[in-house]
Order: sequence, then C-alpha cells, then structure tokens
Amino acid sequence: MSTTKSRINLSLPDEVRDAISQLAQRDSMPAATKAERLLEIGIELEEDEAWDNIASKRDNNEAVFLTHEQVFGS
Repeated sequence: MSTTKSRINLSLPDEVRDAISQLAQRDSMPAATKAERLLEIGIELEEDEAWDNIASKRDNNEAVFLTHEQVFGS
C-alpha cells in the first residue's frame, strides 16, 4: 500500500524518544503519528510568531486603519 506522505529519518535523543512514546501511549496512537502531530503544532507556533512579528511592526502610532468596504469594495 503506497502512501502520499514523505518519510524522513530523524535521530532523537533518548529523552525525546521516550517522551514521544509516553505521549503516544497516553493518547492511544502510534509514536510516528504523535511525532507528526507534535511537528505540526511546532510549525503552527513558528508561523504564529512570524505573523506576530509582522503585526507588531505594523501596529504603531502611524498605522492607518481601513474599513472592510475600503479594502474589499462592498
């Protein structure tokens, strides 16, 4: 059975491997699935930080606020 997912090889410290195993067991899922979900969460956090940095630079006393109509038309 083929899959559309890509595989990567990771070398993990023992404590990280053990933590993933314990979390996977707690959540009744394979360790690989738990590791995938944790990576997704980590990426989301990185994205949130990037968007926050952009927003923080734009949020100043010179910021111009536009209405929905000004941006999208109707």
